[in-house]
Amino acid sequence: MTQQEILSKLTALCARAEYCSHEMRQKMRKWGADAATEEAVLAYLVKEKYIDDSRYARLFVKDRIQSNKWGRRKVEQALYLKQIPKGIIREALDEVPDEVYLAILRPLLKSKRRTIKAASDYEANGKLIRFAMGRGFTVDLIRQCLDGADDYDTTDDGDED
Repeated sequence: MTQQEILSKLTALCARAEYCSHEMRQKMRKWGADAATEEAVLAYLVKEKYIDDSRYARLFVKDRIQSNKWGRRKVEQALYLKQIPKGIIREALDEVPDEVYLAILRPLLKSKRRTIKAASDYEANGKLIRFAMGRGFTVDLIRQCLDGADDYDTTDDGDED
């Protein structure tokens, strides 16, 4: 493919959806572009604001937290895998207050608690902590939710009259 063909394909892609520079590099490598073409096309896309890693990171964070109900650690790891610079990742994640994570985590833990089979509250909390950590939530937020577990319905123990 020529540089112009690559450029027109990538600008069309970027006009439809948000991409990061790493994804654009991957596409160009897949199409067999040489390093010089890659750099020239990438420089044009950045200059013309087709791609912007900080804009991408902010939108990615918002989408993964709201839609996928991911925690900070999981979002951070996903952005790291997309080779977004650490400073940009930190900025994007710092824009989200802890209250947003808590508002997502509380209902997740509440619904998960209903499905857990555990002999004691200690065992149930251990399972909930592992579940939430798998979703990328930090231990301090998980503890805040579990310490305020008064909201949870714990009457599913079967010992009722």
